[in-house]
Amino acid sequence: MFVRSINEIQGTTREVDWGNGKSYRLLIESDGMGFGVCHTVVKAGTEALLQYKNHLEACYCIAGEGEVEDMSGTIHPIKAGDMYVLDQHDKHYLRGGKDADLILVSVFNPPLKGTERHDLKNGQGSSY
Repeated sequence: MFVRSINEIQGTTREVDWGNGKSYRLLIESDGMGFGVCHTVVKAGTEALLQYKNHLEACYCIAGEGEVEDMSGTIHPIKAGDMYVLDQHDKHYLRGGKDADLILVSVFNPPLKGTERHDLKNGQGSSY
């Protein structure tokens, strides 16, 4: 058993600025659990086109607000208590709220190695 705090991660290689916020990688591949967990912050007023080609992801909103838009144009508002699931390696737009950051607990299968970074300048969307 181990206990890990977000405070331990801040200022280390597990704190990743992903372009539109921060990803605090609480549980990664080297931890040996078979899945990964991140505390994800999506800054208010931002938008990113994302796709996880090598991971399935479920995100549970613990605070704030935002939205996810699928490639058919359906917008799903997200607020505390909501979960969205990318069970088909879905390409999607992720947006922070108009006035509030979107705060998520993100679960990845398989886990992230911890070194992955988004490229938000890629017009086709960032993927890893």
